[in-house]
Amino acid sequence: MDPVTSGSDPTTPLEVYANTTATGGDSTLYNLNVFYNPGDIAWMLTSTALVLLMIPGVGFFYSGLARRKSALSLLWLSVMATAVVSFQWFFWGYSLTFSHKAGKFIGALDNFGLKDVLGAPSVGSTRIPDLLFCVYQGMFAAITVALAVGAVAERGRMLPCIIYMFIWSTVIYDPIACWTWNPAGWIFVEGGLDFAGGTPVHIASGCAALAYSYMLGKRRGHGTQELNYRPHNVTHIVIGTVFLWVGWFGFNAGSALSANLRAVMAAVVTNLAACTGGITWCLVDYRLERKWSTVGFCSGVIAGLVAITPASGYVPAWSAVIFGVCGGIACNYATKLKYFLRCDDALDIFAVHGVGGFVGNILTAFFAADYIAHLDGYSVIAGGWLNQNWIQLGYQLGDSVAGGAYSFAGTCIILGCLDGIGKFIPALKLRATEEEEVLGIDDVEIGEFAYDYVELTRDVPLTEDVDDGLSTHSLEGHPSAMGTHHEKNQDSVDSQGQLEEWAQHRP
Repeated sequence: MDPVTSGSDPTTPLEVYANTTATGGDSTLYNLNVFYNPGDIAWMLTSTALVLLMIPGVGFFYSGLARRKSALSLLWLSVMATAVVSFQWFFWGYSLTFSHKAGKFIGALDNFGLKDVLGAPSVGSTRIPDLLFCVYQGMFAAITVALAVGAVAERGRMLPCIIYMFIWSTVIYDPIACWTWNPAGWIFVEGGLDFAGGTPVHIASGCAALAYSYMLGKRRGHGTQELNYRPHNVTHIVIGTVFLWVGWFGFNAGSALSANLRAVMAAVVTNLAACTGGITWCLVDYRLERKWSTVGFCSGVIAGLVAITPASGYVPAWSAVIFGVCGGIACNYATKLKYFLRCDDALDIFAVHGVGGFVGNILTAFFAADYIAHLDGYSVIAGGWLNQNWIQLGYQLGDSVAGGAYSFAGTCIILGCLDGIGKFIPALKLRATEEEEVLGIDDVEIGEFAYDYVELTRDVPLTEDVDDGLSTHSLEGHPSAMGTHHEKNQDSVDSQGQLEEWAQHRP
């Protein structure tokens, strides 16, 4: 018996939306819920919570990679990004990105302060209302900023970073997301394929982190034995990876904007790419160091997840293996780029997110398939090379380069202006002083600590076999990372005492 013709379709809303009011109708007179399927609403609320879970995951991942005297600041920045960007999204971010009256590059302000954002079908999908689409996409905006601000690790001040979060979201993220996902955006109109954020999230945050690292300058001791250290807490890295891995199901599968087979396929390829990415990175590291690196596996999982993000709603399951392998290899070798670029990208954000997003965008052009996109029952695409749509590679390249260049240049301008103002208002100066960097950002900027005992400095014996190109993601266990270290109990010693002890041990 044909289920489509034998009775009512359970995926169809009770009524077809036919209102013309901006809010979707008067909720005191009409039941606005009849225009949407409860299963879609439930799945999208769940996906929203999953994406929110990713943000502390970013914080734990970054915190574990850093030194313990700045560990708490990276957790703090992640959760603060959620607060600042959520307000910005309410204030005007959603309107600038997903306004129904948007232009090719940015939206209008007709939804300023979430005005009229209620029960009308969203620009993302008629399957969910504006209000639900708003809160879901707000989590994307927040995690993008959380990814980018990891670049301040161990030497950046908090106040200018908070201001940067608001400005960057408005000037950089909102336009890129608008032109990528809003039906009026120029990339969307041209035919670019980006299911869940290859350009708006990963390339944008990766290039912004690279720019932020340049603008801050190198950490004290960069390029010397002093800065060769192991990630201080591998357990935090694993916890962060697990949070991200779980949350990524809402990130990618939720981007189907409905509970359907396309969401299921996105979940399948997301998990498969993560697994193959972790295995690949581990094998590449083992070839060099003969160690089965935990940090390497976690980094590979993230690389695989980043690579599959733009493609997750477009590609068949078997291709996820290719995404994971290519993402793991490309991002692993990209960790060496910061030495070629002479940039202290402390947490390899550009290598994993910038390069990984670019790899994912390009591979989407090869493996996108029309029948996968149509698993939701209504999406129609020309596909990629699997459908002999050769021009798709050009669209993907244009999207990637435009988003990355705009994010990098815009970030440099924003930070340059802030630092310029900092010459007259010291609180807005981007970088901490050398003394503050020695004490640690946790002590100087927050006054609280992740641990009772915090390492101030480490005496590292000089070895001849140190490769200056070693990545933070691959340093654990290396002989150059071992040595004597100096700690203080943060509960009993003030900052001045710490600085005096450091001065005694300073060469």
